[in-house]
Amino acid sequence: MTGVNAGDNENFESLLKRFNKRVHQAGILSEIRHGEFFEKPSVKRKRKEAAKKRKSARASANKSR
Repeated sequence: MTGVNAGDNENFESLLKRFNKRVHQAGILSEIRHGEFFEKPSVKRKRKEAAKKRKSARASANKSR
């Protein structure tokens, strides 16, 4: 469970911004979206392989700079 503690004199907007950042970093929303419907194991495997390819391509592009 993600949570944030309000500091002294901290306004609601900054508190909400910090909370949204932590939720995004934890990957909570992406987990919920993936759980909305059944995904066949073959589709899940292909999605993960595509993500690995994107990540390695990004790493090699950054390395060559």
